[in-house]
Amino acid sequence: MERQVWHILSGEEICRTLNVNPEKGLGEKEVERRLSHFGQNVLAEKKGVNPVFLFLGQFKDFMVMVLMVATLISGLLGEVADAITILAIIFLNAVLGFVQEYKAERSMESLRSLTAPEALVVREGLDIRIPAADLVPGDILILEAGDRLPADIRWLKTANIRVDEAALTGESQAVNKTSRSLEDELTPMADRRNMGYMGTVIVSGHGTGAVVATGMKTEMGDIAGMIQNVKDEETPLQKRLDQLGKWLVTISLAVCIIVVITGTLQGESFSKMFFAGVSLAVAAIPEGLPAIVTVSLALGVQRMVKRKAIIRKLPAVETLGCATIICSDKTGTLTQNQMTVRQVYCEGKTVTVTGNGYDPKGDFIGEADFREKSVFHALFRGAVLCNNAFLSRKGIKVAGIFRGRNKSTAWGIEGDPTEGALLVAGAKAGIWRETIERKEERVGEIPFDSERKMMSVIYKNKEGLKAYVKGAPDSILRLCTAELTREGVIELTPQRIKEIIKANDAMAGQALRVLAVAERKLTDLQEESVEKELVFVGLLGMIDPPRPSAVKAIKICRQAGIKPVMITGDHKLTAQAVARELGMIKGRNQRVVTGQELDKMSEEELGRIILDISVFARVAPKDKLRIVTALKKKGEIVAMTGDGVNDAPAVKEADIGVAMGIAGTDVTKEASSMIISDDNFAAIVAAVEEGRGIYDNIRKFIRYLLSCNLGEVLTMFIGTLVGLPLPLLPIQILWVNLVTDGLPAMALGVDRAEPDIMRRPPRRTDESVFARGLGRKIVINGTMIGFGTLFVFIFGLWSGCGLPTARTMAFTTLVMAQLFQVFDCKSETKGIFEINIFSNLFLIAAVLISSLMQLAVIYLPLMQEIFQTTALNSWQWLIVLLAAGGPTMVLGVLRLVRNVVYSREQYV
Repeated sequence: MERQVWHILSGEEICRTLNVNPEKGLGEKEVERRLSHFGQNVLAEKKGVNPVFLFLGQFKDFMVMVLMVATLISGLLGEVADAITILAIIFLNAVLGFVQEYKAERSMESLRSLTAPEALVVREGLDIRIPAADLVPGDILILEAGDRLPADIRWLKTANIRVDEAALTGESQAVNKTSRSLEDELTPMADRRNMGYMGTVIVSGHGTGAVVATGMKTEMGDIAGMIQNVKDEETPLQKRLDQLGKWLVTISLAVCIIVVITGTLQGESFSKMFFAGVSLAVAAIPEGLPAIVTVSLALGVQRMVKRKAIIRKLPAVETLGCATIICSDKTGTLTQNQMTVRQVYCEGKTVTVTGNGYDPKGDFIGEADFREKSVFHALFRGAVLCNNAFLSRKGIKVAGIFRGRNKSTAWGIEGDPTEGALLVAGAKAGIWRETIERKEERVGEIPFDSERKMMSVIYKNKEGLKAYVKGAPDSILRLCTAELTREGVIELTPQRIKEIIKANDAMAGQALRVLAVAERKLTDLQEESVEKELVFVGLLGMIDPPRPSAVKAIKICRQAGIKPVMITGDHKLTAQAVARELGMIKGRNQRVVTGQELDKMSEEELGRIILDISVFARVAPKDKLRIVTALKKKGEIVAMTGDGVNDAPAVKEADIGVAMGIAGTDVTKEASSMIISDDNFAAIVAAVEEGRGIYDNIRKFIRYLLSCNLGEVLTMFIGTLVGLPLPLLPIQILWVNLVTDGLPAMALGVDRAEPDIMRRPPRRTDESVFARGLGRKIVINGTMIGFGTLFVFIFGLWSGCGLPTARTMAFTTLVMAQLFQVFDCKSETKGIFEINIFSNLFLIAAVLISSLMQLAVIYLPLMQEIFQTTALNSWQWLIVLLAAGGPTMVLGVLRLVRNVVYSREQYV
């Protein structure tokens, strides 16, 4: 039973193939046999991960192993507080990782929640309700408006059936269903009008269908399988930090061994040199780095919440910051997912309608003479009366008299989105069905069906009966013999019909969905007399409009070197028109690739064109996944936004998945790394900015930590090599590590992003942490710190201060140099004289606290005894401050001169 061929079979062939009588359904024994063969109608659950093993797996990370070694070393040195701190960092990281992975395992549970719990079926000639899990292929389902399809079906009978398939196919409009067979075996899923799919919802009508697929064999099951098979990958930041950790450990161990051997050969005791070497290794490895990264990301997450973005995985912000392509679903993401009337045509005039979404506020541009008795009034009167939807606020149906109240609550509609759009347009013109129905009564209705392509209602008032008809323009015009004008009803001439068709084509060319409205006075309630000799009133063109904020967001994305790509299940013309309005494509010849075209492309052909296409239309879920995969193969960092179930596999496959918080399904949210709480595409731009800012801050404190640690290593390493006494004692090295690698480094993580951050191109995916001159800056700054400290130590010995005072001077120089250095690290391009050092008050506070801690070590008797320090006098402080702050000031002057010269060259 291959799913892809059901749509080409007739109803009789379907029942014959499934071996079922559509009037009696299946028998009990046959159901048991099929249930045994096909299994229950449930989505298979991926074998769960044991929470204990999931938690223990968090300790396999290489940097975590480095931290555990540092804990052991700190314990051996008697630094219990240091060891406890490092253990706390390890445990915190493990808990965060565990929580994130455990939540990801819930994707399948959310997917199963979309299936219907019960189903009405025909079995042994009786209509009975059964658990949806007990459905089998061949069951005859009875369905009506409001039902969620419990399995994939082939429609056998339909009566005005319209199904909302947006969550599965991305189609923004409810789909009309038919029982007729289709001819093309390769018809895309979204165009199989005789098929129904698990998880979709019936908007109107009723009918019966034969179950053709259950459980994992359904289209929903296919998506579930794709979600299970997508593998999680490390983010660029995680890869860089892993490489950095290995590099640091290797270098640190090598230096440690050299220092121990050299000092021992020069006469120092082995135990003393061993502890000095171990202390140096602890200092060289910035064990606070993972914690600072975590804190920096967590603080970024808090800022994101204020900007309507919820981060489910901490590294997601950083990954989005280096994204080169954002693949976005159209419906509800780039657009408002609210059908809106944009143009009105009657009496040979076209009027533009303004306003956003379902809010009944807007103007009519292009028609100055808008009077109550005008044809416009009749057009909107017909549109709101030939209508079964309701406007609502916070789920409460709203009549015209309540239009102006409760302005803080968002407007919505109950019923068909197209009919809702007509109600909103009528409300903008001041016409409400509830107001009219106080004087008139609906006495008849002929529902819409796909054969007639129209709907009619009959109203009765004191003047008699009148029918209002709306539907496809071609179907309506064939039945019209007259036209309503300001002068009254006149004959509809062939010339006028051509003009109306031309206006319809013009609207359709803008990807507007066009409906015609007509009316007719009646003498009786006979249905056969309603839809003939109609009086044409006008046309209404509507579309699901782009979000205004999305236009600005896409412009900023392009400015930031990020390519936006639309991937939608909607029609090609609609996608092209929306993309052009958004500024994603320019010119009428911009290529739009459809799902059918994708099916004919090999992987090599897709790879050749993938970077040249900005819009993909009429695509299936597997196409979205294929597009994202092809982009990743090209080396792009791909973000995928989405809301429907159909987006979930691609959202999970992308480097970062972004789900919509309001319209998004639970499946997509669980598969994503980030959720936009207000469904606003502009929040993604905020995420990009935050991601880039956070990565900049990570680079800042990597530069700070490593240059400071390099200064410590050089001080000890060179001092030992040239035969000097140990410049620093092991406990002093650990103190420097605590004072400078703690609060100041962490404060750098909350630094504000630089103003030009969104005018830079995305960084390369293979970029090293030390790229763009960072490694050079670390070496230069670290060398200046190390040599400055050695200079002060040698000067102290030469001046006869004694070894304890010389060590205290060197010790203080090392600490103060690093505290000066932290301000130089605030910018990679500007020096200390070009930045606002007070822009980060946390950093100012951190430096002050660290300075006070160092003063306490020097001047408090108890601390002097522990750290073997002495009090420094004024001239010793002068030497210390010149050696500590001088290099930073010199570098600041050099950068200032360089930037001034560069600015003048750019100006010239």
